[in-house]
Amino acid sequence: MNNKIILLVEDNPDDEELTLMALEKNNILNEVVVARDGEEALEFLFGDSPGSSIKRKTLPAIILLDLKLPKVNGLEVLQKIRSHERTRMLPVVILTSSKEDKDLIESYSLGCNSYVRKPVNFEMFVEATRQLGLYWLLLNEAPPDPSLIL
Repeated sequence: MNNKIILLVEDNPDDEELTLMALEKNNILNEVVVARDGEEALEFLFGDSPGSSIKRKTLPAIILLDLKLPKVNGLEVLQKIRSHERTRMLPVVILTSSKEDKDLIESYSLGCNSYVRKPVNFEMFVEATRQLGLYWLLLNEAPPDPSLIL
């Protein structure tokens, strides 16, 4: 399980730390790449900032995506992920504090795989993270990277 990369897109340092602690507490030892805004997330996935020479060979196994992000919001990131053939089938879990129904509806309309509201209680957050890790990194069988299909 630990050779699969997790892309955590989170601008709040406290929520980032909480997520990383919850993953560690659940023995989810995968490499976690943190993008602190939507632009960084898109750069990681596509290498499309001006002058970038990055062409990502290995895509993450899962993206944990916050919605309220600086520069490029989470819904725009999700829309871009779904609009590219290579990334359109990547599992994207919205992990947010938003309680707005419009965010929930828009996230599913744009193709998120799951929508999880961050629990306020740490133990509940740890348990939610454990379940996410078990399902998305161990049980779920993800589609192959389209660039690897002959």
